[in-house]
Formats: sequence, structure tokens, C-alpha cells
Amino acid sequence: MSTSEAGSTAPAIAADAVARLSSVPLSWRHKAVPAAANGTTAGDFIQERHTLADLQTPLLTLDGRALEANADRMAAWCAEKGVRLAPHGKTTMAPQLWAEQLERGAWGITLANFAQLRVAREFGVRRLQLANSLTDPHAIEWVASVVGPEQTILSWVDSVATVELIGRTLDAAGSSAVLDVLVELGAHGGRTGARGIDAALEVARAAAASPHVRLVGVSGYEGSLAHTADADALGAVRGYLGQLLELHRQLLADGLYGSDELIVTAGGSAYFDDVVDVLSPAISTGDGGKTVELLIRSGAYIIHDDGFYRVISPFSRHGGQPFSSAMHGWARVVSQPEPGLALLDAGKRDLPVDEGLPVPQLIGPALGGPMSPLEGAEITAVNDQHSFLSFDPATTTVSPGDVVRLGLSHPCTAFDKWTLIPVLADTDGDQTVVDLIHTFF
Repeated sequence: MSTSEAGSTAPAIAADAVARLSSVPLSWRHKAVPAAANGTTAGDFIQERHTLADLQTPLLTLDGRALEANADRMAAWCAEKGVRLAPHGKTTMAPQLWAEQLERGAWGITLANFAQLRVAREFGVRRLQLANSLTDPHAIEWVASVVGPEQTILSWVDSVATVELIGRTLDAAGSSAVLDVLVELGAHGGRTGARGIDAALEVARAAAASPHVRLVGVSGYEGSLAHTADADALGAVRGYLGQLLELHRQLLADGLYGSDELIVTAGGSAYFDDVVDVLSPAISTGDGGKTVELLIRSGAYIIHDDGFYRVISPFSRHGGQPFSSAMHGWARVVSQPEPGLALLDAGKRDLPVDEGLPVPQLIGPALGGPMSPLEGAEITAVNDQHSFLSFDPATTTVSPGDVVRLGLSHPCTAFDKWTLIPVLADTDGDQTVVDLIHTFF
């Protein structure tokens, strides 16, 4: 089985499976749509041309214009740089959005665990990368049972013990399957990954000797080593990436790869420019009989945000065409118990808070109605179901029933709170609901 599936006629994702989501009946399980929609299918709801004003708070919405622009921008950048994109699907767990990414040329979809692999398999995603090690016997056996000419699943190994566990599990199951793996390089203080080139080479030798795994590349994640874009942070990221490139070259020199079609992969949504800059020398179109593709795994780009990624994204840092935030929170004032304080009806169960609290942007008397800038206000705390809005009562009037639009940070912890997310044509213009995005966490 080729890692690139040359000659395969299978689609990148099963369009019919994605299309069937329009037939899902709306009900009380979908907190994003009004009770009046109960029994209506998702497709019918969209055809009825509802607007933001027909919805209720608390609410998370997506901006269709921004989604399209972000997806196009990243696809164009990857094409310009000659690299492939396997976006991390765990950001959204939304097959409809995966389909948009794949349609724009993405290699496949990256996922984080067994449950997510099963979702992607259900929707017919042909090429999958598990950015993690297979250590659950059920997961190992399942992957072995589904891989084949029309289904690629790559996983990572960072220890000899993991290689041996895969072998023992498949032997016990009576399976002759061979799983494609990438050896993962880590770094001190980082997350997973073999600690250093020597340790990674030991893993690679074990993989090369195993009858149940085939080494097809190297992998890593630079994002756990830094959280800012200052000189020290970027130095740590680039130093690590240099080690990953050296590991790949050593594996080539030692003849430890088990395929002529190889993958070098790194790159979250914060430092993908550095990944491409440092690792591009690994790209090969057949020199020495080996084809090497550089695969980045940025997942948050299609949603982006008004917080962490807005600041750290390479396109923001380097003055290029930036991504746009495609998500907004909407919350209603439920109490204004003392001067300068209002309580909103959205909390941790509705909005992300792990990479910064929501930021008040606009306020108005009704959802979908005229709104004004909410200047000098801030969210000071978030409980399970409430947010604390602090404002200056001398300059700002806030009353029960008012609606606040919130800028959010970190899409990875926004989507998991919603089984259904309305897409507006243009949050700042045409607020017609043009799609309903289903998530599967």
C-alpha cells in the first residue's frame, strides 16, 4: 500500500455521507436552533432562509465568507510552497468542513485518537493520519482491519515498546497486517516523541525489523515547545525542526525506511511558516529512488479566532493577508444587578476560555438587529453558564435582554460545545443562515 495511494480512484471523502447530514431532524438536542424548528430537517431549515434574528442565545455562529477566504488562502499558500496539508480534523470534528478542505487539495485529514478515526472512516475519508501512537489493542486491531488500497491510516511511534505492542497485538489476533508508521521525534519539555535523535533511531530500527509495521516517515509537533512568537520561542521551534530534518536524513542514510514514498510532517497553526522554511529541504521528487512530501497539519486556520491565533498566526506576524475570525459568540444579558456589572447567558459550556476569555465586541437590543461597538468593557470571569461583563456605567448602558457579540479565542475548544453550528452568509452583512455544521465529538 502506497502512502500516497497512487492510482486510487476512491474519492477523498464520501460526498453522499456528508450530504445525508442535511436529512438530520432538528430537535431539542440541538441547542443552536429554536424550538420551533423541532422536526424540521437541517436541509429544510436552511432552505427556509432563516436569519440570525430567528435564533437564540447562547449561540456560536460561523461566518461563511471568512470560512471560504481562510480555506482558499491556506490552499494557495501550500500550493505556492510546494507542501501538502493534512489539516487536524480534531479542531472542528466537522466532516462538512473537512470536505471543503479536501476539495481544495488537502492530502487527507489528521486526527488525534481512535474515536475520531472512526468518525472519519464513517464519512469515507480516504487518507488519515493519527497524530498519536496506537497503543489500545482494540484500536490496533481495528486499524489493521480497515487499511488497504482505498484506505490509508498513518500512525506515529515514539518507543520500541509501542512497536512491539503493535506486533504482539496483531500476532495474537492472527493478523498479517502491516501498519504504516512514522517515527515521532520529541524534545525535552515537549509532549510525546522520542527524546532525541539517538532514541528515535532506536525506534526506527525496531520498526524496520518488525513484520507488522512499515516505516514511511518522520513526524513531530513543534507547538508544545513555545506559546509566543518572540526570538526565544522561535529559536526553540526552529532548533527542534532542524533536529527533525537531521533525523530524516539519518534514516535515509541508514536505509531504515520501508517505502519509496515518504512523509515528513510537523506544523500546527502557529508556526507552519517556520516548519516549511526549515523542513523544505527534505522534499524530494524521486532523487535516490525516494519521493518525500512535506505535510503540515494546521487545523485552526479555517476558523481562526480573535485571540491566540490572531496574534501568533504567521500571516498576522509577517504582514501578509491574514486569516479572518470565522466564529463569534452571542450572549444575552440576563441580569444587571449592580452598576458596571452584567451577567450574560453564555458560559464555559458554550464558549472557549482556555486561551483567553471572550472579548465583548458589539451590543444591541436584539439578536440580529443593529449593534454598536462595546468599548471599554471586558469579560472578567466565566462560570459554567454565565459570563461576567464589566463596563463603565457612566458611558455605557447595558440592560437585561441586550445581546452582546463576543470575539473568541481557540476554535479547538469552541466546537466541542456544540453539536450543530449555524453558518451566516456574512456576520457583518447578510446574516442569513446558509448552512448548519454538524460536529462529532
